[in-house]
Amino acid sequence: MPDPNPSNPTAMLREAREAPDVVARLLAINADLCRDLGRRLRASPPPFAVTCARGSSDNAATFAKYLLEIHSGLVTASVGPSVTSVYEARPRMRNALFLAVSQSGRSPDILNLAQAGRADGALTVALVNDTSSPLAETCEIVLPLHAGPEKSVAATKSFIAALAASLQLVAHWSEDRELLAALDGLPDALAKSAALDWSDALPLLKDADNLFVVGRGVGFAMAQETALKLKETSGIHAEAMSAAELMHGPWTLAGAHFPVLVLSQRDETLSGVNDLVTKLSEQNVPVIVAGAAEGPATVTLPSLEGLHPFIAPLALIQSFYPLVNAIAQARGRDPDNPPRLRKVTETV
Repeated sequence: MPDPNPSNPTAMLREAREAPDVVARLLAINADLCRDLGRRLRASPPPFAVTCARGSSDNAATFAKYLLEIHSGLVTASVGPSVTSVYEARPRMRNALFLAVSQSGRSPDILNLAQAGRADGALTVALVNDTSSPLAETCEIVLPLHAGPEKSVAATKSFIAALAASLQLVAHWSEDRELLAALDGLPDALAKSAALDWSDALPLLKDADNLFVVGRGVGFAMAQETALKLKETSGIHAEAMSAAELMHGPWTLAGAHFPVLVLSQRDETLSGVNDLVTKLSEQNVPVIVAGAAEGPATVTLPSLEGLHPFIAPLALIQSFYPLVNAIAQARGRDPDNPPRLRKVTETV
């Protein structure tokens, strides 16, 4: 979408625009690492997987969880780092695939759980941007994110890189030729998505104080990331919600002053998402739709057609980042410096 201040774009917007090049670099440099790791995992399949992350990185870990469970049939648990760092428990992780996702690799609780996983015999893999970090030193295998310096507090290019790293690992592990071919086109899809204009959603979202962001399946992680970015950059109370879960208790909150942003991909979840869009519209709830979903939406945002369903969510979040940058500025906030937040949050 058009930059509201083209002569002086925010660091967040500049970094988001770098994501296509970051992903192209990651896919090229990490290919051999992922092929080797894929062979190892095929030779000795793990009984389950564990993810460990915080913030945007935890949203990326949600994406990895859905990939592993849907595509690889591998039960995947998100283990709270406080289990080891605060409660000093030692969950049994022998022979598991342990995925730690982090931009900085320096949060003590993430490091603590990674150390526990490796000590118990898990295959520890770090998806990390800072390869000199303690997390990279702790894990047996490092898949660098190759995002380069990221100065804005709100992570953008490193988040998309973590998604791409998960996809590349799963594609090589499964030797899925269709997914590998789709990955080759990912940088181009991101570049085209970054240029899409989502400004039609700005009038509705800049005045919202509460919002549901809906996704399902592999797209749910994008709903989580979208909600987080709206909170931290724009001061909007946004909550990520599965399309299925919204139909339960939370349904009663949506209304004229509580809009819903729906992100979707063309896969087995689409029929249910379409039904949700129709039902929300029948109840006069403002609905913004991005992706494959169809229905009587208040606003329909442009998106790329014909993408692999595992690639489409990455394209959507790439299109969203310029929009949230504009929302923050329209609300008088600096998206690079959200109140009370720092780039590295050292949780224990």
